[in-house]
Amino acid sequence: MNAKGKVFKYGDNVDTDVIIPARYLNIADPKELSTHAMEDIDADFVKNMHPGDIVVATRNFGCGSSREHAPLVLRENGVSCVIVSSTAMPSTSVCRSSSARQRQTASTRATRLR
Repeated sequence: MNAKGKVFKYGDNVDTDVIIPARYLNIADPKELSTHAMEDIDADFVKNMHPGDIVVATRNFGCGSSREHAPLVLRENGVSCVIVSSTAMPSTSVCRSSSARQRQTASTRATRLR
């Protein structure tokens, strides 16, 4: 897998409430919902994100509730790939159900968002 783009780096335990806060889950339009992606951890994420950019995090990415909105808003914002050292089990299941492709190496897991 080859990915090129600006990298947005985050630390451990980026949970689904950080990726898309629950207070916005009543928004049905994916484009509108995606305007709130990562706003509690990175207020400028949506403004600075460009198609093809990459999210890199350390351990336990996607922990918390098993919500399909998390990979949806990342994909809607143009994130091409999420690279993490480990994911939470709910995140892995949600990515599979949202047609994201995953590849894992000995120390890193990469998920390409289609």
